[in-house]
Amino acid sequence: MKFLDLAKVHIRSGAGGNGCISFRREKYVEYGGPDGGDGGRGGDVWAEAVDGLNTLIDFRYQQHFFAKNGQGGMGKQRSGRAGDDVVLRVPVGTEVLEEDQDTVIADLTEVGQRVLLAKGGNGGFGNLHFKTSTNQAPRIANPGQDGVERALWLRLKLIADAGLLGLPNAGKSTFLAATSNARPKIADYPFTTLHPNLGVVGVDETEFVIADIPGLITGAHEGKGVGDRFLGHVERCAVLLHLVDGTADDVTVDYRTIIHELEAYGGHLADKPRVTALNKIDALDDAERAEKAAALEAAAGGPVLLMSGVSREGLTQVLRAVRAEIDANRAAAHAAEAEPEPWHP
Repeated sequence: MKFLDLAKVHIRSGAGGNGCISFRREKYVEYGGPDGGDGGRGGDVWAEAVDGLNTLIDFRYQQHFFAKNGQGGMGKQRSGRAGDDVVLRVPVGTEVLEEDQDTVIADLTEVGQRVLLAKGGNGGFGNLHFKTSTNQAPRIANPGQDGVERALWLRLKLIADAGLLGLPNAGKSTFLAATSNARPKIADYPFTTLHPNLGVVGVDETEFVIADIPGLITGAHEGKGVGDRFLGHVERCAVLLHLVDGTADDVTVDYRTIIHELEAYGGHLADKPRVTALNKIDALDDAERAEKAAALEAAAGGPVLLMSGVSREGLTQVLRAVRAEIDANRAAAHAAEAEPEPWHP
């Protein structure tokens, strides 16, 4: 299935049915009176997060979603039928944006969460509604209310506990394949990963979800390479695992390149907890490992883990460090939710 994380849709809610002007005309009934019913209300347009989807590819082939109009009122005091609703079924983690792609209408982060995108029009009143003691034969009725038509953007941000960062060919896909059942494309040329991949990683009898995104290069925030359009998929992560290619000529330059792109992207992504790991140490001798690890620690201002996705050396230590950051983030989130609101008189 092709991965798609951004789609534009055109929606329209149903218009309400018109009210009916009708009078009861029956043999032996001298004063029948008005009996026009109300129109039915138009259908609504909803968005709902459902399980089992991880792409917006369905919206590549259908972009228009129109709810049904309400039925007009009828005689004999019969109201019109309401129009059927339309539900856009989207993956968990989908944001609904205005046409400007900046204003967020809703963020669907849980299965079953629903949001009303366009409300259907109300049905018009029939002439029965206007009957009074002084106007016993009204010949007026209301038209139905028009529906709402708008264009919206759907943007998917994958739900993952940890996200992988690094330059192209830093070994992110190899790491994901070595630690999970995911099978991303692996090759010896840049940009083998063109869309995000998810994998379930297990360590010490616990599991968490990790996301691999295409590599970043200098100027990614300006659209170079595949740009930074996939960084949104790691915005929800509790921790970022930054892999630095140990075979690079200058590991500190590679490290600062990624950090600069995170800062240019904004959204507090650069402030997220990070675990830095020097990858591909199977290709380095002991002296090179020590030298590059020391240089990377000086640039990162913290500890650096050593690992190799090919030989699996140091993988468990890296996973444990990532898991510790995830647990700390969840504990802080639970504490914030459990904290009582301040009392006000």
